[in-house]
Amino acid sequence: MSDVTETTTTDAPTSSVPSPAAPSPAVAAAFASAPVAHEALAVEDPGVDASDAAAAPAPSSATPTRSAASLDDEGDVAADYIEELLDICDLDGDIDIEVTDGRAYISVNASGESNLRVLSRPDTVAALQELTRLAVQTKTGEFSRLILDVGGSREQRQRELEKLVDDAVARLDGGADAAHLEPMSSYERKLVHDIVAARGLTSESEGEGRDRHTVVSRA
Repeated sequence: MSDVTETTTTDAPTSSVPSPAAPSPAVAAAFASAPVAHEALAVEDPGVDASDAAAAPAPSSATPTRSAASLDDEGDVAADYIEELLDICDLDGDIDIEVTDGRAYISVNASGESNLRVLSRPDTVAALQELTRLAVQTKTGEFSRLILDVGGSREQRQRELEKLVDDAVARLDGGADAAHLEPMSSYERKLVHDIVAARGLTSESEGEGRDRHTVVSRA
């Protein structure tokens, strides 16, 4: 069983990162039954990252400004979906809902020797996030930009992005004029822009759709 806690804050939650383990057969079967959700991983998040902000048009009907009440409803729908999935997979976890910066953030955590770690692998979290977004969109009729964290997976991804930036800096130190990173969602590109700025460098996004990525260069 899982418990759901809902809060509104200005900061995204963080938590410790458990050691990931391979998904159990039951979990693998649950994801295998929804192949369309895995294809959705390539769909670009309509959010605007830092390098696109200056050229971004005013909000349109395609990407409307979401009200706090609408995001609260999105979080409730997402929590119900994840809670049902946890029950089906016989996994224990507590669900927290937070709304900040125009997004709903869903965190699933457990203490002790919980079997929740089978869902904390980055690829598994990414697939589950897309499944949850699709469930929310089906229920509410609105595009979902929710961010899912399972057992500290977002903190783990933050460290991975920092490592990618460190590698980019090494390429610049080696004489490269610019370093191109792998394609990412707008949310992750925004995180990268923040990391790059903290390093005293500059970055911008290039490419379109699934090929959109961040380019790091000297200030």
